[in-house]
Amino acid sequence: MNRHSLVVLAGICLLFVAGCSSTTAPPLEPPTQQGETGSANATRPGQSLSGSGIEEQGIREPGAFGDVVTEGRTSGPMLPVYFDFDSYEIKDDMKRRMDDNAAFLLQNPGVKIEIQGNCDSRGTTEYNIALGEKRAMAAKKYLVRLGVAPDRMDVVSFGEERPLDTANTPEAWARNRRDDFVITGR
Repeated sequence: MNRHSLVVLAGICLLFVAGCSSTTAPPLEPPTQQGETGSANATRPGQSLSGSGIEEQGIREPGAFGDVVTEGRTSGPMLPVYFDFDSYEIKDDMKRRMDDNAAFLLQNPGVKIEIQGNCDSRGTTEYNIALGEKRAMAAKKYLVRLGVAPDRMDVVSFGEERPLDTANTPEAWARNRRDDFVITGR
C-alpha cells in the first residue's frame, strides 16, 4: 500500500472506532432557554429552544389529536426525556419529567401514546435503531412501574433518522438523544 492509502485507511478506522465507542461523552443538559443552566430550568411548555433554530412549541402535527407539541416532538403537556451518549438509562435529572408524564397519563386513562426513541448521528444506522428501541423500552418500563398500563403505550425507534437539529455539534447531538411521547389516541 502506498502512503496515501494508509492515511485513508487509518482515517476510516478512526471514524469507525469513534462511531462505535462505548465510552460515555460528558453529560450534556437538555435544551434550555438562553442563559439558563441545569435541569431545574429545562424548557417547559410554551418556552422556546433559544439559539437552537428549532421552534416546535405550539406546532400542531397531523395525527397528534390536536395536542400542542411542547418540546421536541412530544405532545403536551408531556415532555421528552434526554439521554447521555451511548446510554438508555433514565438519568436522575430526567426522572421528574418521567414522573410528570406518568401523572398526566394516570389522570387521563383514555390517552394512548407512542414512545419514540431517537439517537444522535454517531454510530451505525443499525446500532442507533437498536439503541433508540432500548431508550423507548426503558421509558415504557419506567411508566409501567408507576402504574401506567402497558397496553396504552407503543414503542418505536427512529434511530438517527428524525433529528431535531442537523448540526454536527455536541449541543445538537444532545438534543437528538431523546424519547418523545406522542399521543396517538384517546
